[in-house]
Amino acid sequence: MSATPAPPARELGTDVLVVGAGPGGLAAALTAARFGHRVVLTDPTDWPGGLLTAQAVPLADGHRIELDPVSPGYRDLRERIRDFYRRNYPLCPEPYADPLLDPGLSTTGHLSHEPRAALAVVQELLAPHLAAGRVTVLPEHRPVAAHPDGDRVAAVTLERPGGDRLTVSASYVVDATDLGELLGLAGVEHVTGAESREETGEPHAAAVADPLDQQPVSWVFALDHRPGEDHTVERPAGYDRWSAAFSWDTAEPGRAAPRTVPLFLHEPDDVPPWAAPPNDRWHQRRALARSRYLPGTFDSDITLVDWPQTAYTRLPLAGAGDGVRARAEQEAREQALSFLYWMQTRAPRHDDGHGYPELRLRPDVTGTADGFAKSPRVRESRRIRAEFTVLEHHLTVAARAGAPGAETFTDSVGTLRSRITLQPGTGGGPGLDLECLPFQLPLGALLPVRVENLLPAGQNLGATHLSAPAFGGHHGQWAIGEAVGALVSYCLEHRLPPRAVRGTERRLASFQGRLSDSLGLALDWPDRLRNGPVTSAGALYATL
Repeated sequence: MSATPAPPARELGTDVLVVGAGPGGLAAALTAARFGHRVVLTDPTDWPGGLLTAQAVPLADGHRIELDPVSPGYRDLRERIRDFYRRNYPLCPEPYADPLLDPGLSTTGHLSHEPRAALAVVQELLAPHLAAGRVTVLPEHRPVAAHPDGDRVAAVTLERPGGDRLTVSASYVVDATDLGELLGLAGVEHVTGAESREETGEPHAAAVADPLDQQPVSWVFALDHRPGEDHTVERPAGYDRWSAAFSWDTAEPGRAAPRTVPLFLHEPDDVPPWAAPPNDRWHQRRALARSRYLPGTFDSDITLVDWPQTAYTRLPLAGAGDGVRARAEQEAREQALSFLYWMQTRAPRHDDGHGYPELRLRPDVTGTADGFAKSPRVRESRRIRAEFTVLEHHLTVAARAGAPGAETFTDSVGTLRSRITLQPGTGGGPGLDLECLPFQLPLGALLPVRVENLLPAGQNLGATHLSAPAFGGHHGQWAIGEAVGALVSYCLEHRLPPRAVRGTERRLASFQGRLSDSLGLALDWPDRLRNGPVTSAGALYATL
């Protein structure tokens, strides 16, 4: 009997191919479509939104985000999430009327929400472009091959579960994957892991470069709290390899000694609706605070577990090979599940007992069968070798002592406020937390040194192991994607390569004018803000 022939490969052409639908990819696709270009947007999951949705990490911007010159596009995203709750949830009168509504009332950021709420907003943002035929969304498509043509990437081949493949050719390709996967597939010059101090001159760089020293990956899961019930999961097969390390005492970047942060500081119902949430783990990434809604609407809060105990540090993900990556992802999930089992059976309780069997996984919150996010949270990517590389000492308060602010970039394409926060990672280091001044996003950090039509839209920009975390949050990824979407649009209209835009003073000014006039982006900080470091509650450790 002859073998069944393989189905013919499918092909598709477009102006812009965006691979990865996280905040950066989403912003790039929406911006390019806004200027009238055809966009194909792909994602390995069926939930576009990445960090916001499939990875189950709510917005984690500090309180200054409400006052800073944030792009109208990112502010619109935030306000749409708030409006989703106002339209669809029975909020109490005070939260409903609060212009800064926080549905989850967490201790991380000031707009904590459920992944499904963000998914609904992402779908709203895409809807008019889908109806106009400008955007084609390809869920459950992962990149498996790239097709270079000299200094360009002519096409990318994507694969669906089951093996069906589609090759998409495009004038411009945007790598918005979590790990910078296209950089490897297309042979784009890039860096992984930690650079050496000799190479970058950064005060906190390692003495010796280590490509496998990378920030940890985490697998987020959703819980509610059901007193009097027993929802203990089956003991994980690998529990013994992880359990000895579990404790409420955790080492955190920027702290000399471990800090004790229990699940609950006291009975959850003892917190009045008007009080600030206690600084315990339950409230760190609480996504739904039942006190915000009319009595009887919800039986419990919902929280998302993305805590130090679930940060996986044994193996790196980027550049270590598919086999190592698969093993790391599997072990990260096993570690997270083991931590849940420890919490349910062995963890010291706030009332002096042990174990919280009343913790229940919430598959409906994550859109999965088991209550775990659809994909792991990735904190570090391959990074392009760029025309310009942002370094630690361009940004930090300590390195810029006496200067009027962070390094000024004449090719600025946006502004950001963040910190450099490295969790203890695969290199065994203690982690790091550095205060940054408000800073600019330079166009040079978005341009690969050789390839002309592939651009980054996330943590894969021209930065270092130390500086990249300052761009890795929701707002940072959005700002990069928005700038890249505008850049490819400008280049398509003017038939110019991106390098020519930055390299010609007149073109650069014209492009920056588009960012300011059409998108409303601030390209520099007002003098009253330039020398102001991040000043949010605590060390903002949990933002990354």
